[in-house]
Amino acid sequence: MNMRRQEEDELVDWLSPLFLGSYAENNELLEKVLVELLRDHVYWRRNIHPEDRPQIPVLADTGPEYRRFVGRMKTELHGLTARLKNSAPFFNPRYIGHMASDLLLPGLIAQLVTTLYNPNHVTDEASPVTLPLELELGRQLAAMFGFNTDPEQEPCAWGHATSGGTIANDESLWYFRAVRYWPLAAAIALREAGFDPGALKHGPEDFVHAPDHVLFNLSVDHVIRLRREVLASIDHQLDRRQARDLARRIESERVEYLGMAEFHLRHPELGTPVVLVADTAHYSWEKALKLLGLGAANLEPVAVNERMRLDSKALDDALARLADERRPVLAVVGILGTTEFGSIDPVHEIVAARQRWRREGMEFAIHVDAAWGGYLASMFHRPDGTLLDHAEMRRRFHLFPSEPVYKAFAALRHVDSVTVDPHKLGYVPFGCGAYVARNRGMTDFISQKAAYVFDDAETVPDSEYERRFRNLGQYILEGSKPGAAAAGAWLSHRVLPLDADNFGRLCAETIRNCEYFFEHIDQLRDELAGVARVVLPFEPDTNLVCLAINPSGNRSLARMNAFGRRLYEHLSVGEEVDIHSREFFGSRTVVHRHKLGERAAERLMAELDLDPSTFVDEPDDSGEQADSIFLLRHTLMNPWLSGHDEGMNYLDRYCRHLAELVRQAMRDQPG
Repeated sequence: MNMRRQEEDELVDWLSPLFLGSYAENNELLEKVLVELLRDHVYWRRNIHPEDRPQIPVLADTGPEYRRFVGRMKTELHGLTARLKNSAPFFNPRYIGHMASDLLLPGLIAQLVTTLYNPNHVTDEASPVTLPLELELGRQLAAMFGFNTDPEQEPCAWGHATSGGTIANDESLWYFRAVRYWPLAAAIALREAGFDPGALKHGPEDFVHAPDHVLFNLSVDHVIRLRREVLASIDHQLDRRQARDLARRIESERVEYLGMAEFHLRHPELGTPVVLVADTAHYSWEKALKLLGLGAANLEPVAVNERMRLDSKALDDALARLADERRPVLAVVGILGTTEFGSIDPVHEIVAARQRWRREGMEFAIHVDAAWGGYLASMFHRPDGTLLDHAEMRRRFHLFPSEPVYKAFAALRHVDSVTVDPHKLGYVPFGCGAYVARNRGMTDFISQKAAYVFDDAETVPDSEYERRFRNLGQYILEGSKPGAAAAGAWLSHRVLPLDADNFGRLCAETIRNCEYFFEHIDQLRDELAGVARVVLPFEPDTNLVCLAINPSGNRSLARMNAFGRRLYEHLSVGEEVDIHSREFFGSRTVVHRHKLGERAAERLMAELDLDPSTFVDEPDDSGEQADSIFLLRHTLMNPWLSGHDEGMNYLDRYCRHLAELVRQAMRDQPG
C-alpha cells in the first residue's frame, strides 16, 4: 500500500465516527447512545424521591382526552417534519453554501441530552452542574487563542457562551465602554468629594485633576489595576460607611447610570468615541453602536486592500486624523474570517499600531471578530499550548498559511477580546456563539450588584471571580439562557481538544479542500474557454472561495450580475424548492464598489473583460451599470468534500455541474 493511500485510509478512519454522516451512516450509534442516555434521564427522574406516588395514572393513556392530545401532537409533529424535509441539507457534501455543515456527534448528543434537564444559565441556582461547564468552555476557547487561563497569573482570561456572534460583538463594546469611561467618572466623583487617593502606580499623576482625554487614553489593563488601587485607597482612608458612600458616588457618575447624553454633557471635552473596523465588517457592528448609544455615525470603516483585508496604512492614517482632531478611539476591530470572503485582517499590524500610538498618548482596545475563523486557531497550537512555527505549519499544507495569516493568528494573544461561534466552524448546533476576554478583571465594571471595595490593591482572589460568575446573568448582556448549547460545545472540546492534533485536524481538512478547489479553478476556466470567464476575485485566506462568472463577449457588469443570479437560482434553496432537484447547494454575496480601491476595481474589471465605466457607485437607468459585483460564494467546511474515494470528489463534480449550468444559462439567454 502506497503512503498516500495509507494516509487517506487513516484519515477516513479518524473522520468516520465524528458525524452522523450524509447518508446517516452512524444512525445506529446515534440511536443507541441517545436511547441509553434517555433511559438514564428517566432513571434519574424516578429516583429523585422514589417514595413519591406517580402523578400520571397508569391507565392515563387509555383516556379519550389523552388520546386526542397525542393524536394532535403526532399530527402536528409529522406535519413539521414533512416541511423540514425541504430544509437546507447542511450535512451533505453537496452543500457548499453558508457557514454550516454536519454536526459533530459529541456536541449534538450532549446538547440534545442536556435539553432534557433544561438548565438556565442566568445563575447556578438554576444550573448547578452546567453553568461551571460554560465557564470551562470559556477557558477552552481562551487557551485556543493563546490567552492565559491560570488564575495565579494576571491577567487571567474568561469567556462564556452567547446566542451568537452578534451578542458577543455587542458585549465587547459594552465592556470596553464600561472600562474606558470609568476613570473619568471616578476622577470627577473624587474631585467633588474632596478625596485624594494619593500616589497611584497605575494612574496618571494627580489622577483626580487629570484631563479627560488623558483619563480616557488608559489601557484596559491599566484601568483595571487603577480601579483596584482607588477603591483600596478609599477603603484604607475611610470607615466602611464613608467608603461605601464614596464608592456609590463614583457609580452615580458612570455612563451606565447617567446615560450617554448626560455623561458627555459633564465631560464636554471628551467627544463621542469612535470604533474603527474594516470595511468588510459584519453588519452587527453598526447595530452594536446603535444599541449602546454610541451612534452608527461613530463607526468608522477602514479601507481594505486587494486581498479584502484591513489596510494597515489606512488604519494608521485614520488614527492620525483622529489624533489631530483629539477624538477618542474606543476600539479597533479586526476580522478573523470575513463572512463574505473569509479574509483575515492583519491582527499583528493592529497590535503594532496600538503600540506606536500608545507612545503618542492615544489608546484603544482591540477586539477580534473571529465568529467565522476563530476555530482555525486550533491548527496553530500543539497540545501543550505552544505555537507551531510557520515552517512547520506550511509543511502540513500546499499554500496555507501565508505569512500575514500566520502572524495574524500568532498575535491573537495580545488582543483584549474575541468573538467566536462554536455553531459555525465548531460544528455544534445553533445557536452557540462565545465572547472571550483576555482580562477577566473587566467584569469588575459590569456587575449589576457591584462589589465596591477590595482589600488588595493589586489582585482579586480567584474565589471572588468564581463566586461572582455563579450569577452569570449579572455580567453578560443576556439573562435567562439555555445551558444545553454551552454544554454541547464544552463536551465537543473534551472529545476533540482544541489543538492541532485533534480539532485542528478537522479544520485542516477544510483548508485542504479549499486549496484543492483553488488549484483546480484553472480546469474550470479551460473547460469554459470561449463560453464564459471564470475569475477568482480574491485569493482565499481560509476555506471560503468566491467566483465571478461573465459570459464571453459581455462588457456590462449589470448583465454579468444578472447572469450570475440565474446560475444561483439553480443552487439556492427555499420552502417552495424541491431540494431533490438540486445537484449542489451554494450561496452568494456581493462586493460593493465603495468597498474596493481603484486598483482592485480596475483589476477585476480587466480580468472579467468588463467595461470599467459599468462599475459605479450609483448606477444610472441604462441597465448596463451596477454598484456591486455578484459572486457565487462557497464555504468548504464539510470534511468529506474531497470524497477520499475514487470518483467521489465532490469538488470536481461541482465544477463539472457549474460548467453545465453556465452552458445551459448561455443557451437560455434571449437572443
